[in-house]
Amino acid sequence: MKNKFAVAPKQLAKDIIGGIIVALISIPISMGYAQISGLPMQYGLYGSVIPIFLFGLLTSSKDFVFGVDAAPAALVGGTIATMGIAAESSEAMNAVPIITVLVSAWLLIFYIFKAGRIVQYISSPVMGGFVSGICCTIILMQVPKLFGGAAGTGEAPELIKHIVEQCENFNPVALILGISTIVLIMLGKKFIPKVPVSVIVMVIGALLTVFFHIDGMGVKLLPHVDSGFAGFFIPNIVGLKGSIGEYLFNSLSVAVVILAESLLASRGNALKDGYKLDNNREVLAYSIGNFSSALTGCCPVNGSVSRTGIVRQFGAKSQWLSISAAGAMLAVLYFATPIIEYMPVPVLTAIVVSALMNACEFHEAKRLWKTGKNEFYIFMGAFLSVLFFGTIAGVMIGVVLSFVAVVIRAVTPPRAFLGVIEGKDGFYSLGRNSEARAIKNTVIYRFGGNLFFANIDTFQNDIENAVTPETKYIIVNAGAVGNIDITAADRLVLMYEDYKKRGIKFYITEHVGEVNDMLRKYGAGKLLRSGAVRMTTALALRDAGLEYPYKLDVDNKDGQGKKYTLTQSKGIASKKHSAEKRPKHISRAAKGIQPELEWVFGKDSHVYIDKITDELIDELLSTDISEDGFVAAEKHTPWGRINYFDEDELIDRIEMRIFSLLKNDPEKETMFEKLLEKRREEIEMRMLSMDPQIFERLKARRTEHAEALKKSDPEAYNILLSHRAEYIKRLEKTHPELAGKYKDVFCGEGEKNKE
Repeated sequence: MKNKFAVAPKQLAKDIIGGIIVALISIPISMGYAQISGLPMQYGLYGSVIPIFLFGLLTSSKDFVFGVDAAPAALVGGTIATMGIAAESSEAMNAVPIITVLVSAWLLIFYIFKAGRIVQYISSPVMGGFVSGICCTIILMQVPKLFGGAAGTGEAPELIKHIVEQCENFNPVALILGISTIVLIMLGKKFIPKVPVSVIVMVIGALLTVFFHIDGMGVKLLPHVDSGFAGFFIPNIVGLKGSIGEYLFNSLSVAVVILAESLLASRGNALKDGYKLDNNREVLAYSIGNFSSALTGCCPVNGSVSRTGIVRQFGAKSQWLSISAAGAMLAVLYFATPIIEYMPVPVLTAIVVSALMNACEFHEAKRLWKTGKNEFYIFMGAFLSVLFFGTIAGVMIGVVLSFVAVVIRAVTPPRAFLGVIEGKDGFYSLGRNSEARAIKNTVIYRFGGNLFFANIDTFQNDIENAVTPETKYIIVNAGAVGNIDITAADRLVLMYEDYKKRGIKFYITEHVGEVNDMLRKYGAGKLLRSGAVRMTTALALRDAGLEYPYKLDVDNKDGQGKKYTLTQSKGIASKKHSAEKRPKHISRAAKGIQPELEWVFGKDSHVYIDKITDELIDELLSTDISEDGFVAAEKHTPWGRINYFDEDELIDRIEMRIFSLLKNDPEKETMFEKLLEKRREEIEMRMLSMDPQIFERLKARRTEHAEALKKSDPEAYNILLSHRAEYIKRLEKTHPELAGKYKDVFCGEGEKNKE
């Protein structure tokens, strides 16, 4: 609390001035809305003291103004009218505060259940349309008061009809005063934004009454208000007109409106000003504010978009403005009520209308029209919903539109076909990079969103449209896919099987490991077991037999004739890559710098690597025990070629098993030993040449593997150490620099074991 109210003296002066302005502006606004709710006008002033003071103490907002406002007042006025309660009657003065108490109770329930989080599901276009709709509704309510009529209630059709009906009360002097005030405020905002023009025109209006007696020309003035503060309200439920169900339901509607309207508007201000709003704390402030309003006999209170729009023009940045506004209103009630009756209604109405015009966010609608038509339509949908169907319907429709926006983006996420650029790392969009070229006979497709039932057809159609008779490989870069559903999983399996029948290899790459868990869960484990799921695009290319430098598709230099439906490659043909210019990124990704099987199979990875080990041993024993035979055998396993980290572990497992299988065949045992040593040495040298840090990771993985083996199978662990010690001794003769780099990992233990 201390930090919240500790502001610089200069800023404090701005906040206090802003609070005084809020109090002055609130005089006509709050009196008019109190009357709309069914109460005598002065109750609007009573409700602008304690609720505003308490809100200022509790809120996390810096400049949001709280008080008697249009939407709750109109809802309450409509409620008592349907109950047959006459406005400003003793029944109304008892029923309205009871509704306010119930509104406070509903808001307290919302606070307990953290219902404020609902605004997180309302997008900026919806928020902008919602606020603009409220502003325009209130403007339509106030328009008749500009030319001498009375304020209206309801939605746009009723309000427009009311404006036409009020033309019989047309007063040209009132209209001139109202229009002149709006023009002066708009000019002041443009040319002298730091000057409180709104206050100046209020003073001018009062002076016109004093010196020119404009009330004698038919211009309405604010009514007389007795000095002093009202006593506290004591509800009387005996003989209360209407059923308790009506009060509960209608008060719930008002509470929902206060929650949505106030949170949306205050959250919008917080986002613009770059600070975080505590939604739940705001709801508590609304609840306590309304409870205190009921104690003064007033109607429900709400965040005021119009008064917030005014005060933001003067640079108020702390809730000292609410505290000072409450103090200023209290001073008005005790010392300045005689002045109120000199203020012309058209002038004060014009001030409110100007503030509301400023609060409308049609500039945002204009920007959305230029940047994204879908979001513009969502903005207009929220705007028109509030304008024609009311705030409650607007809230519901706004939430639905927010989810519609999410669905639209999810169904049509960013997508592209990828290729490579000479001398650069990675893979690039063929449509956004003129130098990018597709890899020959290969479709690489990037999908920029989660896969689910609503977009899987888009996914499949894009790929199918890109396939030609020459296509041999399809690789999906699923880096943006963090979630899939069962429909998508089933479709991926069908696509894999269909392309397999057509002689096309189908891969999914780059996604997070959790997606692999989902594939298993939804019965698509075949994709994992068959090696169709690879950690990187480069590893998929390696498994497909496409080693760097890749053969590029240069048949059509301008990209014409391709079946890519999303993007077209229009760059010139790339020159052939040279081995010396091989990008480091491609080397590392292609060879693998972390265990891939663990990423694919998770905690069950040891089961699958055991299975691959058995299959590879069977393949080798039945064919050629040579390095070429090893690669060929690896290709024939269901998984396919694996990366170097996994291959290193695979060699360890083969080593531990093969010698027990070949005890009676020393010739084959020796051949296997030489083969495995050569493969292990190749892995180490390649990793060392790529990056010493990768080699260090290999060492760490070997240590982890050995420790796990020590716990699970001590005998196999001892065999492993013995083989390692012998291997290191041989390395010291052939590659001493390599032997020294990880001698400390196994050699000490191996020597001890040997002894």
